[in-house]
Amino acid sequence: MINATEEVESSSSSIKVEKFQSSTEIEKLEDEESQPVVIFTPEEKKELDKIYRKLDRRIIPALWTLYFLTSFGSIAYGNTLTMNSEVGHTIIKSLNLSTKDTSLASALSTVGFIIFDLPMNIIMTYLAPHAWLSRIVFTDALVYTCYAAVQNNHGLIALRFISGIAGAGVWPGMTYYISLFYPPHRMTRRVGYYFTAAQVSAAATGLVAAGFQKMDGIRGLEGWRWMYLIYGVITIVISLFLVIWLPDDDLNRKPSRFTFFNKLRTLNKYPLTPEEIKLHQKDLSQYRTKTKWTLKTFFSVATNIRIWPLIIMYFGVVGAGNGLAIFGTTLIKAVLKLDSIDVSLLYAPIWFFDLAGILLVTPFSDMYKRARPLVFSLSTLIIIAGLLITTFVDPKWSRYGGLLIAGFGLGATIPTIMSMTADIFSKLHGDIGVAISAALVSGLGNLGTVFCSYALYRGWPSDAARQYRDSNLMMIMICGISIISSFVSFVIAAKLDNHKKLGK
Repeated sequence: MINATEEVESSSSSIKVEKFQSSTEIEKLEDEESQPVVIFTPEEKKELDKIYRKLDRRIIPALWTLYFLTSFGSIAYGNTLTMNSEVGHTIIKSLNLSTKDTSLASALSTVGFIIFDLPMNIIMTYLAPHAWLSRIVFTDALVYTCYAAVQNNHGLIALRFISGIAGAGVWPGMTYYISLFYPPHRMTRRVGYYFTAAQVSAAATGLVAAGFQKMDGIRGLEGWRWMYLIYGVITIVISLFLVIWLPDDDLNRKPSRFTFFNKLRTLNKYPLTPEEIKLHQKDLSQYRTKTKWTLKTFFSVATNIRIWPLIIMYFGVVGAGNGLAIFGTTLIKAVLKLDSIDVSLLYAPIWFFDLAGILLVTPFSDMYKRARPLVFSLSTLIIIAGLLITTFVDPKWSRYGGLLIAGFGLGATIPTIMSMTADIFSKLHGDIGVAISAALVSGLGNLGTVFCSYALYRGWPSDAARQYRDSNLMMIMICGISIISSFVSFVIAAKLDNHKKLGK
């Protein structure tokens, strides 16, 4: 079974890593609960726990901040659709947008994201990942700052598309980055930790939007323009600190041609001691190896039967999640008939419930790796239950409660999918397998966002009279498809496991 032994060098140690003959053979022999290749003493296991907690303190807050900032601009766009609606200062009225304009602008943001997700993630494997992630934050903020100056529908549509390009690669890039520091059985909880940033960001946009509506008219600018201007400037500054804050995964990286970047590297202190690095690399060596990008690897990942159920799982829940993120204020306003400030304030609790779902459910995804499809399916059923309540139950405030329930269900779904993806493809293709598979799942899966933002809600004007009943039902349908796909993923994994047992 074993073909060769490869030396993996760290700054202080050389770790032996077993390589299999081919990715096909690995897939046949793959077993998520297999015995570890490397044996640790009880003392080493305790030390590993300390090491990962040490990495947590350095990495998780940085990724959390990064994801909070990149999520804020996109989610804030949904609030601009209703901000200061009583005085006609929403982004729709200010720019004289048609229904087609708002739907196209929302969809093109995701299209830009989808097209550039994979190439951006591949570039990241050649460069310093921590610096590349910081670059994404910088360019994303720069583009959103320009929203304060947009004057017409064409400008907005162009900016939404450029926003998608600027932010492309952030979510799969973070998955790739964290896979460089954590083994698969420790990933879901960590992904869940920084994924909470999106929920807090969504809640914050509602609260912040309420505040910025009070600034409406100052120096002749609408509240939404002030929001984007101040957000953009703050985020640009923070993006520069992230280069120093996020640790570099390569201790032997060659110096840059630019003196400025070399000075930044001297400020970026690695969080582990040489002894801790040695034990950390020993742990990681049994799960993945450093590999180079090739077209053969790309096609091997893209044609692997295991990636397509993951893409469809992502399609459904990300469509529902972004449907609520972009049009949550629209739904609340349609059902409760409140003023725009109250709508913004009621938008925030949806994402606090989402946060609770992450914190309460994702630990089970790590504890029971084989049951990850079940964890995903149960969470998705909660989304469906919430949407059904929002659509059909009276009185009206109960419908708002349905949005809170749907938010709770959303929490654990995306982190579970991304952990499954990293776990499967790191075993098959090493680090580049994680980068490619994460980008494909995120990129193609985000077609669900295009579907929900372009075809549903404001993209379906006649549905407004039904309080968006049919749009909600379409989201329920795609969530159901995601559940079916999770079952398919489970069956494929069970068959591969059975192949291994027969091989024994």
